[in-house]
Formats: sequence, C-alpha cells, structure tokens
Amino acid sequence: MNLELDDKKVFVSGSTQGIGFAVAAACASEGAAVVLNGRSPERVADAVARLRSEVPEADVSGIAADLSDAAEVHALIEELGHVDVLVNNAGIFDVVPFAELDDAAWTRSFDVNVLGAVRLSRQLLPAMLAEGWGRIIFVGTESAVDVPADMIHYGASKAAALAVANGLAKLTRGTGVTVNTVLGGPTYSDGVSSQVEQIAAANAVSVRDLKSSLVRDTSLLQRFIEPAEIAHLVAYLASPLSSATNGAALRADGGVLTTML
Repeated sequence: MNLELDDKKVFVSGSTQGIGFAVAAACASEGAAVVLNGRSPERVADAVARLRSEVPEADVSGIAADLSDAAEVHALIEELGHVDVLVNNAGIFDVVPFAELDDAAWTRSFDVNVLGAVRLSRQLLPAMLAEGWGRIIFVGTESAVDVPADMIHYGASKAAALAVANGLAKLTRGTGVTVNTVLGGPTYSDGVSSQVEQIAAANAVSVRDLKSSLVRDTSLLQRFIEPAEIAHLVAYLASPLSSATNGAALRADGGVLTTML
C-alpha cells in the first residue's frame, strides 16, 4: 500500500532507538523526509547514519534537544521549521514502588511524558490548522488505561497525555488535521531488552525463558511486540489515507487490554 508520504516532512521525538526509530524508518521507507530527535547530539548523529544505511534513498536529518527544557524546545522548533507530521514518541519509564516515588520522580515523568508533547504540539499545531492539513500522533501505552501498580507515575502521565491528544483533536474540527494516539502494548524495545538481559544475567536464566515468563497473561499475542509493529500503525495514521480517523486511541497492544473498546 502506498501511504502517500513522499511529499511529507515528519518529526519524531525520542527517535534514536526503539519505537521512535522504527517509526522514523517506516515513514522514511514510504518516502517522507524524516527528522530524528534525541537528547544527545552523538546519539542523534549515530541514528541518522543508521537510518540512512537502512533506507539509502531516505531524506534524513536530526536535531538534538531535551524536550523537558522549554528553551531547548524553542531552539528545536526554530531549526525544524515547517513539518506536516509530528509524532510525540519521547517518553521515560521506570519501575518504582509507589511509596518510594518522591515529588521529583513525579515531576520528571510529567515533564517528559506530558509537557514534552505539549510544548511541541503547541508550537506546531497552529501552522497545521492554518494550512488545513497535518497529523499529530501520540505514541501512548495500554498502561494509560490499565495503570500498573509498580509504575503509577508512568501510567498517570501517559493517561494525561492521552487526554491532551483527545482535547487537541477537538481543535481540528472541519480541517484536514488529525490528532490520534496509538496505545502500544509490552514492546521489546532497546530499553526493555537491556533490562531483560541484565535481569537474566543476574538470575542465571536465559533471555528466552525470561522473556516468555514476562508475557502478560491477558496477551492474545503471547509474546512481546516488536517496535516495527507499532510503527506500521503510526505510519498509517501519519498518511493522508487515515483522514477519517481523528480523536481516537487505537490499540496495538497485542490484546493485553481485555475491554472491547
């Protein structure tokens, strides 16, 4: 299927690895000009080189910025210029018992997972509305719907981001701009794979056995999701073909959520 992205410019936050990089690769493969982002200039440069190697014909560039810093976001927007598609992917997570979560942990989670996306959307949505076309996609998680007891700060921040996306969609009424969220499930991203490998080594078990034991009981997929499987849905939502989908939370969770809607 031709997703008709060959004349579009796509910015993907937090895209030096994992789901963000997979989204950038999927869009680049469809002909979009892609701008990568991360906090480290070195990691951004490495990701740009890696994507150019994977998709030789791709138009790829990168901008380093910490999205929790308003001044850095402002500088990023100045360098970025016009974009057709904003993918709010950057996020942080960690497993911490609720009683051990101090105010700093809560603030950091919301600053990155919510305000990072807010800062970008606030700057880029007006131009999309003025032109009458654009896409904003939040890469969310099923944890926003079924909040994990050991990651309450993460689930709460992603629930807030889901609410932001829903509210932004209401500002696009009657235009060709859409705002949607992809609710991903447990994904074997770089960060997760690193943690699994460390835990496996510490407990003298194989990575394969540990991965199998970590699959959620409610999963219909019965395995971890690959980043590219999330990216395919994001790339579709970025395309002109998704014009009737707006204000939605689409699940790519492997069936982990047990509700019908």
